[in-house]
Amino acid sequence: MSKEFEIAREFEVDATPEQVWDAFTAGTGGWLWPMEAPEPREGGTGPFGSKVTVWDPPHRYTNRAENVDGISEQTLNQLDYTVEPRDEGRRAWVRYVHSGIFVDDWDNQYDAAGRHTDFYLHTLRQYLTHFDGRPVAFVTFGGPDASRAADALTAVERALGLADDTAEGARVRVAGPGGRGLDAVVDFRNAYFVGLRTDRALIRFFGRNHWGHPVGVSVHDFAPDADAEANGTAWRGWLDPVFSQPLRPRP
Repeated sequence: MSKEFEIAREFEVDATPEQVWDAFTAGTGGWLWPMEAPEPREGGTGPFGSKVTVWDPPHRYTNRAENVDGISEQTLNQLDYTVEPRDEGRRAWVRYVHSGIFVDDWDNQYDAAGRHTDFYLHTLRQYLTHFDGRPVAFVTFGGPDASRAADALTAVERALGLADDTAEGARVRVAGPGGRGLDAVVDFRNAYFVGLRTDRALIRFFGRNHWGHPVGVSVHDFAPDADAEANGTAWRGWLDPVFSQPLRPRP
């Protein structure tokens, strides 16, 4: 049964309102995924076939879509961004509201959307703090069908070499593609997602198995020589074998 939803979040970030505005409107590849920039006016075209209903840079931007392009689970989707200066414009306060109508499986969709929102907005703050304005090579993909299993994200964590007690903020050396060690900070970790930050990239692992889907991987690579296709090939080659063998014990 169709039902309305609303997901609202507020936070402050060490970035100017202009930097936040650019991240929301032009720099989405640095923290979400690359999207065509909205037409900079009320009534203009926004992402996913949406319409820009509010355009007041760098303070307020809203887009609204009915019968969302490519998303059969929704008949209405609205994104509203409010940005206000703090500390004489050196920092920003942000309010983000995602609302609309889910067509079916409401509880599962709402839970997934809320938890993804928290992870994406955390990634936004990581991007603004560490990589703002740098060109990005982005790739994302889903794992094999076996990664729908209940313990799929656990398998990913073990393949990386993360221990049970590895907490957010820990500096680690994880097992990357081709057996290569990667020095990283665990910038996010809960039962649903893992985020790693290296000196050149944000690497994200999505435990979408919790909602009946394969796990996902996204790489936002900010290095001058970044190659999205090569990153995708390397990390897919790392991920697929994780689900072709028994679950390894925790280190």
